[in-house]
Amino acid sequence: MAKYGPKAQEEVKEAMHEFKEGKLKSGGKSKKKVTDPKQAIAIGLSQARKKGAKVPKKKG
Repeated sequence: MAKYGPKAQEEVKEAMHEFKEGKLKSGGKSKKKVTDPKQAIAIGLSQARKKGAKVPKKKG
């Protein structure tokens, strides 16, 4: 069984694309550019969760 659903994979793909173009911003008040690829993946998964995609729960 797949760990992530296709919708989640698409969200991460879009987030990584924006990251590579330098257009991905972090949330919150600062709105700074994302500089870490792991952070870009986390943002993509978070967006997928909000849209109801199949994503495992956060750890911690």
